[in-house]
Amino acid sequence: MTHAVMLDADSLGPGVDLTPLRERVDQLTVYPASSAHQARERLAEADIAIVNKVVLDADALAALPRLKRICVLATGLNNIATEACKAQGITVKNVTGYGTRSVSQHTLMLMLSLANRLPRYQHDVQSGQWQQSDFFCLQDHPTLELNGKHLVIVGQGELGNAVAQLARALGMHVSFAARPGNEAGDERPTLDTLLPDADVLSLHCPLTEATRHLIGRDALTRTRSSLLLINCARGGIIDEQAALEALRDGRLGGLGVDTLPLEPPRDGHALLDALKEPLNLIVTPHNAWITPEARQKVVALTAENLIDSAPSVSQS
Repeated sequence: MTHAVMLDADSLGPGVDLTPLRERVDQLTVYPASSAHQARERLAEADIAIVNKVVLDADALAALPRLKRICVLATGLNNIATEACKAQGITVKNVTGYGTRSVSQHTLMLMLSLANRLPRYQHDVQSGQWQQSDFFCLQDHPTLELNGKHLVIVGQGELGNAVAQLARALGMHVSFAARPGNEAGDERPTLDTLLPDADVLSLHCPLTEATRHLIGRDALTRTRSSLLLINCARGGIIDEQAALEALRDGRLGGLGVDTLPLEPPRDGHALLDALKEPLNLIVTPHNAWITPEARQKVVALTAENLIDSAPSVSQS
């Protein structure tokens, strides 16, 4: 009898049908949310853990000798002690590609909003400047026509390619940067080479030691002052403080992020405080992936991961 325990079902949001999971196991126990301490207790009799963001560290895994499989409801494995899993013979499986359309659509939304200076003009309307204008329209913040502009993308996976497809439909020229930290032998141009000519930079790469603060103070000295910078990958790939300073100083044309280094940002963040200022800045709450279709696809892919024939995630 296979017993699976889902530790944080509410992280998938409302309206998700878990029937595909129930059909794959003999027993499915579902918890809306779990702390790390609760996870140990709740997984004590489980063969399979289904988890999104709950941390399963080496100590927790050592206390769960029955556990044979962990199915992660996401692509990232930062919350799973994968080396400990390998030592204990626990199979770890994740899901990829579930949010490609959702995240690429969100990325395009940020790109279009920043190009049209939507945050600036919304601020002007809310403060009454349009109502008091001498003319029928406001033109204080020059907008950017994306047709013919250069989009540089870091990350040429399924998501990066989907964003490129949408950008080309707008008439943009698209370049992919070589993999950061592994440029040797990569035929694509390096990011350093591409930065000076970029009109828009969109990040779709994992957070690694090679990509942490990939866009920081040094990189921002080599970009156009009109650059639109978009991060729908992971918080920390850009140095948010350096990007904010560049935006305030007029050395960056716009900044749109869907992720922050710590989420939720219970202790606040400089970018959140800056939303009160008249800046071309957009911060969304890590919700690029949340279309109903994408969330249901997470369940469908996880259901496939419950069976032995599904390929295991690389733990190298």
